[in-house]
Amino acid sequence: MDQTQLNTLTNFLWNIADDVLRDIYVRGKYRDVILPMTVLRRLDAVLEPTKQAVLDMKAALDREGITNQDDALRAAAEQAFYNTSPFRLRDLKSRATRQKLKDDFEVYLDGFSPNVQDILNNFEFRHQLPRLSKADALGPLIEKFLDKDINLGPQPLDDLPALDNHSMGTLFEELVRRFNEDNNEEAGEHWTPRDAVRLMANLMFLPVAEQIESGTYLLYDCACGTGGMLTVAEGTLQQIARAHGKQVATHLYGQEINGETYAICKADLLIKGDGDAADNIVGGPEYSTLSNDAFRARTFDFMLANPPYGKSWKSDLERMGGKKELRDPRFVIQHGEEPEYSLVTRSSDGQMMFLANMLSKMKHDTPLGSRIAEVHNGSSLFTGDAGQGESNIRRWIIESDWLEAIVALPLNMFYNTGIATYVWVLGNRKPAHRQGKVQLIDASQWFRPLRKNMGKKNCELSAEDIRRICDSFLAFEETEQSKIFPNAAFGYWKVKVERPLRLHSQLSRARIETLRFASGDEDIRAALYDALGEALFDDPTSVRAELERRLDDWGKSDAEDEGEGEEAPVARSLSDKKKKKLLNVDSWKRDAMLVDTALRLREALGDGLFEDHNEFVDQLETVLARLDMKLSAADRKAIVNAVSWRVEGAPPVIRKHHKPGKAKPDPLRGLYAVQIDGKPWVVEYEPDSELRDHEQIPLLEAGGIEAFIRREVLPYTPDAWIVEADTKVGYEISFTRHFYKPPVLRSLAEISADILALEQETEGLLSEIVSDMAS
Repeated sequence: MDQTQLNTLTNFLWNIADDVLRDIYVRGKYRDVILPMTVLRRLDAVLEPTKQAVLDMKAALDREGITNQDDALRAAAEQAFYNTSPFRLRDLKSRATRQKLKDDFEVYLDGFSPNVQDILNNFEFRHQLPRLSKADALGPLIEKFLDKDINLGPQPLDDLPALDNHSMGTLFEELVRRFNEDNNEEAGEHWTPRDAVRLMANLMFLPVAEQIESGTYLLYDCACGTGGMLTVAEGTLQQIARAHGKQVATHLYGQEINGETYAICKADLLIKGDGDAADNIVGGPEYSTLSNDAFRARTFDFMLANPPYGKSWKSDLERMGGKKELRDPRFVIQHGEEPEYSLVTRSSDGQMMFLANMLSKMKHDTPLGSRIAEVHNGSSLFTGDAGQGESNIRRWIIESDWLEAIVALPLNMFYNTGIATYVWVLGNRKPAHRQGKVQLIDASQWFRPLRKNMGKKNCELSAEDIRRICDSFLAFEETEQSKIFPNAAFGYWKVKVERPLRLHSQLSRARIETLRFASGDEDIRAALYDALGEALFDDPTSVRAELERRLDDWGKSDAEDEGEGEEAPVARSLSDKKKKKLLNVDSWKRDAMLVDTALRLREALGDGLFEDHNEFVDQLETVLARLDMKLSAADRKAIVNAVSWRVEGAPPVIRKHHKPGKAKPDPLRGLYAVQIDGKPWVVEYEPDSELRDHEQIPLLEAGGIEAFIRREVLPYTPDAWIVEADTKVGYEISFTRHFYKPPVLRSLAEISADILALEQETEGLLSEIVSDMAS
């Protein structure tokens, strides 16, 4: 069938919506009826020649009491689907009443095979029947699809040509495209523009075009939407194989969580006559790719996807047991020396998890291995710190040498977003000249403007643009738009840099008094202390009733005072958890004990200033032992913290002593040689959390971490050291850094000429104003 006939058919079906559904549905909901009806009419026409054979087989199976009838009925229908109802669609035209038509139509729908039922259920088509029947639109709708001027069947009808499976699939995809673009605020959720899909398919297949042999290949899309990526990829592979004199068979596999788009995908394959492929599409709300992988034991030759960007996968994470309990082998793997290397990303954005899922399904035992093309937004290039899921995925990919290239696409390529998007191209059989390297291609300026915007989409990739991008990819050469880097260029060490804590200490009365509210909520406890006095500490049970009343009324007086205006604010009442803590008698007694203990220490040590905190701690320990005062570590820390403060020039606080000969001095790693009481020691200092810093050091840094720290850190902070045990490796990819072009600044001569011209212009204006005033 030629393109003109296909366009005529498509326009006819498209116009049914305006003819029958106007005033019954809003325009954005037309597809809820037209798409499933198109599927039903095609299936009805395909099944018509074998209708009686199916009914006879059904009757025979029922007589024999055979319950598992699916295979036999498929064989009778000579298709991957069937209908066991007594009706054909044309039998339903002549019904006396709306109710009779609705009842018979439901019987007709119920007669379809389970795979078609799955499509109808996910289209939620039965939900439309009450509305269509009430508006008396079901009969006209059926008549329109049976119109004598169109033929959706595989056999010629009078003067109308047959509609083969390929043409029917093209027609259906065109309807889907029109509905999606007409409803462009939703299109980006499940519809990837065909120009982007064609580019992805070419990037995936062209590098191995010469290596594709005759045989069977499995294609997979883990977020398949309406199935467009799979069908375009299948067509591209078939075309390349034919061009090289090969014969290939393809099996399509997909998973999709959105019920409607899953139904569209499955229906598209079914009406193309590809029933096996339709059975390999799994979907619906219960089939999230992340938490319910439908193809755990499968590996695939070619994979491509456009996963959701910036979409939370928190509900999936909860179903998988949460981050701590997640043990899915797709996302917790062994990499290098790490037996439980986590690929689990932030729950706010799961797009990189879809890539990890596909990587887990690569073939490692075939000559071609597996190839992947997946489109992401810019956050996948750099979000996630070293050691976090996103960075770990990038590290795993690059250190495994699977990343071949990333292509930056033009802005405004997609229907409902103008953000930057990138195609990642991966394979586990890199050719020798690509091994150990990654290619970045900036194709952001290679596009053709659309004559009319479709949502946010205002441009497209022409065939010439796609060829240009693919040529750059295949050439693997340095150009203005193509940069090539060693894998390690994207990696870095994240190194923790510490500096010593330096304190002065003094057991002054004012500092000791702060311990009175050491249990937290200082402002609230101070206000309660002002109101209730020492009884809070000496005998808290005696004022408990008053304490409870004040806590219950907390914030009400403030709200009344502030509420004298037009709008009264909500009272800042205390939470039950905080009330319980403030009513805890032990917390008040503990604070009183801390104050009393600190005062006793003050009597023993005096209130003089200790400029060396180490000396203060030594004397404190001596006094505590002499007075036989037992303090928990937490209470001791509370007292020390209350009477100590940071001073930049104070001696460093020593955390640990190493006996001579037990450790070697290494200041870069926090081991310092000192003299204590005239004896040599190696000590470690207490790190100051407020001075803690992290350095990001490139893996390609000459001399490594040590050279960088000695050059960039120690000259400015000589007391700094690194914590090697906390060093992490991260990976990020910055297109801006490599492709940014600063604006060309004008020369001084050009700027001077503009200034002189402005001066001359203003002088002329002033002269004109003065002359006008004089006249």
